[in-house]
This record gives sequence, C-alpha cells and structure tokens, in this order.
Amino acid sequence: MAKELEFLTKRSEDYSKWYNELVVKADLAEQSDVRGCMVIKPYGYAIWEKMQGILDAKFKLTGVQNAYFPLLIPKSFLSREAEHVEGFAKECAVVTHYRLKTNETHDGVVVDPEAKLEEELVIRPTSETIIWNTFKNWIQSYRDLPLLINQWCNVMRWEMRTRLFLRTSEFLWQEGHTAHSTREEAEERAKMMLQVYADFAEQYMALPVIRGVKSESERFAGALDTYTIEAMMQDGKALQAGTSHFLGQNFGKAFDVQFLNRENKAEYAWATSWGVSTRLMGALVMAHSDDNGLVLPPALAPLQVVIIPVGKPANMPTLDSKAAEITAGLKALGLSVKYDNADNKRAGFKFADYELRGVPVRLVLGMRDLERGEVEVMRRDTLEKQSVPLGGIEAYVKGLLDDIQQNIYRKAKEARDARVYECSSYAEFKERIKDGGFFLCPWDGTAETEARIKEETQATIRCVPFGVEQTPGVDMVSGRPSVARVLIARSY
Repeated sequence: MAKELEFLTKRSEDYSKWYNELVVKADLAEQSDVRGCMVIKPYGYAIWEKMQGILDAKFKLTGVQNAYFPLLIPKSFLSREAEHVEGFAKECAVVTHYRLKTNETHDGVVVDPEAKLEEELVIRPTSETIIWNTFKNWIQSYRDLPLLINQWCNVMRWEMRTRLFLRTSEFLWQEGHTAHSTREEAEERAKMMLQVYADFAEQYMALPVIRGVKSESERFAGALDTYTIEAMMQDGKALQAGTSHFLGQNFGKAFDVQFLNRENKAEYAWATSWGVSTRLMGALVMAHSDDNGLVLPPALAPLQVVIIPVGKPANMPTLDSKAAEITAGLKALGLSVKYDNADNKRAGFKFADYELRGVPVRLVLGMRDLERGEVEVMRRDTLEKQSVPLGGIEAYVKGLLDDIQQNIYRKAKEARDARVYECSSYAEFKERIKDGGFFLCPWDGTAETEARIKEETQATIRCVPFGVEQTPGVDMVSGRPSVARVLIARSY
C-alpha cells in the first residue's frame, strides 16, 4: 500500500481490531456522539442501498408490499404477548415526556415535569405489536388473506457493548410481517423467506450459509419456530445472517385478529415475521476482506471498475479520450465505472485507496499501454495483474467480474467447509472450540445441556441444520440419547 495510507492491523495479529479499523478507514461508518449509535457514511450506505434494492425486488416477487408503521409503540402493546415482552423488556428505550422547557438560567433546556405522558411510549425494538394491532382493522375475512407486508426502517435495542454494524443500539433493517388463514400457509411463508435470504447471501454477498431451525431457548421472543441462516467469519465465529419466524396464532390472539373462514366461522390469523439488518454489512466485511482492505463481491460493490491514468500531463488528453471510450463501453454493459484522472493525488495513493475500498477491478492506462494496444488489469480478490488487449476489453471485464464473484464465494465456502467438524467428545470440543469453527454434535434436546455448553465454552447451539442426516447418538455433555445433531459455535 502507498505510504500515504496507514496500514491496517493484520487479521492474524488482532482480528477484532482489524475489523474495527477497516470499517472506519474504508469510509463505511464511524462512531456517533450518541452512545451506541453509528453514522453510516456515503460509501457504506451505497452498499446498503444495493442490498435494499435487491432484497426489495425479491420480496415483491413473492407478493409482498411495502408499508410504514409508527416508530413509537404504546407500552401496553408490548404487554399483550408475554414471551415477546419478556424477550425485549431489557432492551427497550422509553419515551416518558413530550416537551422540554428553558431552564431557570435560560442557557439550556430541561424536561418539563408537567409534560409527562399518560402512557409511556417505547421506541420500536421490533414492530409485531403495533403491526398486529393495525392488522385487526385490515382483516375481517379469509378473502383478506394472506396479508404480506414489509417495512424498511430503523429500530432501537439498547446495547451496552457495541461494534459498528454488528451490534449497535440503533440499526437499519427490514421487517416482514404476514398474516395467513392456515398454519401450513404461514409455515410455508416463513421457510420461503428464509430461502430468499439464503439465496441473497450466497448469490450476491458470496457468503455460504447453513440453513436450520433454532433451539427453543434461541428462538425469537413469541415465536413457535425460528429459522436461521448461519455464516462463518474468517476467525471461525458464526454470524446469524437472517431469521424468519413462524409465530403461530400468538399475535392473532394477543391482538384479537380474527377472520371469518370459508365456513363463516371465526378463526385467529396465523403469523410470520422475518428480517435482516445492517449486520449484513459487518458480515460482508468480515467474511471476505484482507489485510489490504475490503474485498467486495462485484454484485454489491458501489463501484465495480476504476480506471486510473498514468503518465505525463502532456499525455493526459490522449489518455482521457481512450478512457472515456472504455468507460462508455463498460457503462453500456450496466457496470458502475469511475475514471479517476484527479491530478492532486499520486497514482500509488489511488491504487492503495481503491484497494482499501474493495473496488473489484482496476484498469491502469498509460501511453506505453496504448502503444501496445493493451491495458493493465488488476482483480481485487487475488491482487493479480495482467496486460489485456484493448480490443474487447469491455467483454473481458464483464467476464472477469463474474469470475471474481464466483471466486469470492468459492474461497469463502472452502474456508468454511474446512472448519466444519463432527465431534462427540465434550473434552475434545472444549479444547477445539477455542480456535473457532462449526461443530456438529449430538444433543439431548434439554435446555440444561444447552446452558452448560454456553456457560463453560461461550459457544451456543446455532441451529438444528437442514440437510444433515439425523442418526441416533449420545449427547457429548450429558451422556443421554440425542434427539438431534446440532451446529454449535462461538458467535458475534
């Protein structure tokens, strides 16, 4: 990297510090003056916008419509579903007053004690309660179902220890909420949306994921089943990359959402909810990036190709002309391209800066290249350079971007698969879990065993994975017969 840019801490030296530095130095986000909150900078937000656009289109293909619901939720709403309120009570931020007033010395403001709310309002930690209170007015008959709603918004969950993107008090997300006339239809929708998330993670984020169902203690508060996709970061820790919940009739009953079925009898509606958040930004960074900076899959990179001229000022008009021709050709293929001919930064600085930002392809254009009819091409995923003929460069770059997308996924999958272990010895597990990895282990199905694993190893049961043969076994902790082979890992 150029001398002008500070070096990152190496992943091998301090993975956590490397991540924290990279998010800031690559201009993705920074800490806010509001404790526990972050500022997402334009480059980081551009990645989030691409994620939003792709996911939003995928949701709508399944019949989902977007809406928006209030940020503030009456406290009494959260009390209606017992498991739900218990799960979120400790994370809630509460609004108690509606007005400020000037203080006695007229140099500041204080809360007006006369402006206390009759009922406190909770800043939404999630929106099941206020949405199902609204659904009561929208649903009367089976003809009103299914009701498929999504909203893009922010939520607040009070956090004591935060990390940019991975865990902040306020974060951005989407939350889908659907109502159905049958249990089977609701369960099918919950599983369908999990598959939408998995396809997005693998096809666009180049992030291999394991699909599965959560244990009872790890379920979403108020759910009968929580389905999850689990991804492995480069340090061997798991990151929950998306969840979809089958909520049964819990919220239908809590908010008296009934409909007349085809036999003209009243039934409670069946529910799902599902969501992903800006935590995906953290996953994108941690899963692929290296000691030089971000490595972005082309499908999500705000800038896919950068062209940098190298040469004397007198040659710039010629280089500018050729670069404009290449840029137009690449844009015609639907690619995002930047020609950086700014004369206030050295070429070496630009090279390092675009590597840091994870731009997938860099073209370097000089007079000697033009004379040979070539251009230097570097791919960010491997840092390999080669000279490529200018004739047909646009098609070459398009194909190269496809190859980079596939290679990033392949590399992540090979790294993940190499660290998935089968283990039936608790002593062996406790030793090996220190180095990270995903462990497939027999489990007796009890919360007692699950709690002991967490207390003694800081690892949790991530899910009962789909597609894993569930052969009889013996729980490695209790010695009792197992009910399932589960995926266990330390996690973010």
